[in-house]
Amino acid sequence: MSGGNPGTVADKPLLDVLHGRRTKRPPIWIMRQAGRYLPEYRELRTRAKNFLDFCYRPELATEATLQPIRRYGFDGSILFSDILVVPDALGQKVSFAEGEGPRLEPLEGSLSRLKGEIDLEKLAPVFETIDRVKTALPASTTFLGFCGAPWTVASYMIAGKGTPELAPSRLTSYRDPDFMDRLIDLLVESSIRYLLKQFEAGVDAVQIFESFAGALTSDGFRRRSIDPVARIIRGVRAVRPDAKIIFFARNSGSGHMIAARDTGADAVGLDWSVDEEWARDNVQTIRPVQGHLDPLLLVAGGEALDRRVDRILDVFSAGPHIFNLGHGIVPETPPEHVERLVKRVRGA
Repeated sequence: MSGGNPGTVADKPLLDVLHGRRTKRPPIWIMRQAGRYLPEYRELRTRAKNFLDFCYRPELATEATLQPIRRYGFDGSILFSDILVVPDALGQKVSFAEGEGPRLEPLEGSLSRLKGEIDLEKLAPVFETIDRVKTALPASTTFLGFCGAPWTVASYMIAGKGTPELAPSRLTSYRDPDFMDRLIDLLVESSIRYLLKQFEAGVDAVQIFESFAGALTSDGFRRRSIDPVARIIRGVRAVRPDAKIIFFARNSGSGHMIAARDTGADAVGLDWSVDEEWARDNVQTIRPVQGHLDPLLLVAGGEALDRRVDRILDVFSAGPHIFNLGHGIVPETPPEHVERLVKRVRGA
């Protein structure tokens, strides 16, 4: 990594960081920045039959993607979609119950109900959204695509929903490791093809979300998270050697260092529980870091928010850093607190 900034990458500060360059002020975007905390999003959401319909309607998904850019001018714009479009494109029945989250037809120790490979035609609306968004973004805004990491997606596919402590997927991994291996392999290959298609459609970089890393043992983290994600990154780079990829493994603790060292990701997202001085010394010395503000500080606002933002900016100031949250923004966040955050990060 370079400590200086000898030039810019297409005048996109976030891409500069992903190339290992330190910027004067860190670029900023926030996970779930297109979402229910915005009144304009809530109004837009009423125009779709359900959440999956929302994701598959390019005119609505494009507008949702662009709303936070218009309001806050973030340096990164992330595609509005969902990680569960992948199992949907593999033939698993997926739906979203209002107020309850995703529902899938649980897998029962067999892949026979799934397609042998991802149906990219099913995801054509997603790629159309990318095409629409890329022409509407400011030239300085990095456009991010994404997918879920295989362990996280597999956990939803096995249980049929989010579950406390991921008991169904953990038990499956212990009792039937061969089945879990086959499912992970299918998701690795599907994710490679899906991300490559996103790059082809026009994204500048992608993030891989491992939301459930904290449920894994240390050896399970290596087998079920780090190794599959490394395979995805190698597979994408076999076709697009210049592909820029962020990996976010929530609640992985010291696993953030392993992610930086062993996956090949260009940057590592940090959740809010990580000690920032440890992350500076053990992660940022290997790769650029992204994070790691507690989303509830955006709800609290005021001096508590200001102090924590200043602390994060100070600790990570010596190396490449993307300012973000330690997980997704929550619906009860006042929009004016986000504006305060952006101004603070930018020194305005």
